Amino acid sequence: MSLRKLCYLMLGFLGLGLGALGAVLPLLPAFPFLLVAAYGFGKSSDRLDRWFKGTRLYRENLADLAAGRGMTRRAKIRIMVTVTLLMAVAFAAMHAVAVGRIVLAFVWVGHVLYFLFGVKTLPEVSAPARESAPSGDPS
Repeated sequence: MSLRKLCYLMLGFLGLGLGALGAVLPLLPAFPFLLVAAYGFGKSSDRLDRWFKGTRLYRENLADLAAGRGMTRRAKIRIMVTVTLLMAVAFAAMHAVAVGRIVLAFVWVGHVLYFLFGVKTLPEVSAPARESAPSGDPS
């Protein structure tokens, strides 16, 4: 295995670990770390890419968005609340840095606008229906 693939592999496992923690810890967002894991595994190994895309964590958090379909309202709200809380902590910590607060405010507004208008909202699907639904993967 080349050094480049090894680095992507480590990036994938790091993203997976942090994403798994984010799925259970309320202040740690799972979504961006799972995107990092998908990218890392996709670049490191076809086998790991297939495995990761078959995990429940991926199917419930990223599969619909990665397929271009969108996200459920619940997933969008969970992501927006988590990011808002984290940015509020950073905003409070930057009480003496006006430029930092302004940048954070713009990033937060852009984030909210993206999830409200840039990502299609899917209807909620019950867990048994989601597991029996086709994944869109022809293999």
